[in-house]
Amino acid sequence: MTAIHILSGGAAQGLVAELAKNFKARTGCGIEGEFGAVGMMADKLRGGTPADLVILTRALVTKLADEKLVDAASIADVGVVETALAVRANDPKVTVKTESDLRDALRAADAIFVPDIKASTAGIHVAKVLDRLGIAGEVASRLKIFPNGATAMRQLAACDTKRPIGCTQATEIIATEGIVLSGSLPPGHELATMYTAGVTTPAAHASAARALIGLLTEADQRELRRRIGFAG
Repeated sequence: MTAIHILSGGAAQGLVAELAKNFKARTGCGIEGEFGAVGMMADKLRGGTPADLVILTRALVTKLADEKLVDAASIADVGVVETALAVRANDPKVTVKTESDLRDALRAADAIFVPDIKASTAGIHVAKVLDRLGIAGEVASRLKIFPNGATAMRQLAACDTKRPIGCTQATEIIATEGIVLSGSLPPGHELATMYTAGVTTPAAHASAARALIGLLTEADQRELRRRIGFAG
């Protein structure tokens, strides 16, 4: 069976999975993908990893188009995803309405599960937030850093510490069994990221890749995108 190849940020993994059956029915194509930190996925494309489609931050997709690795005419926004807090399903939710609330919540946690703080959208943001809050050094030993948000959230679900917390893209939180979305980051520390799709210039299946972009962004899928954690 023909399959298109995707390099994508982890934020879009749940949406792609939900639409795979529909896409196959429409096109006869399957979907094979790598999902991870957006910086790492962009570097894979630059390094020659075969891909028909990328779903990354708008800034990265635009940069890849400038580098002639993505067809600028194919670029389309999928939706906005916020970086949010997560707790295990049976733990009390953490409410953070102010900077002080967030500082207290992170200080109280005995483990903080996050994605790559150098290559992932949410992880880079978490590192900046900890610096702004003045507690980066204080909580460094409690940071549990994983290659991507999906892995970090699975590890949060499975951990046995008393007061763990997680922070990553809302879509990755919603997609992970055993954890729940606890709340947004407070004003001054929030992050809402636009995820954007584009067909790669070396695409072997460019027509099918365009069809998937159409499916990901079409109006009929708006409710699905909202349920999975995309806004806009």
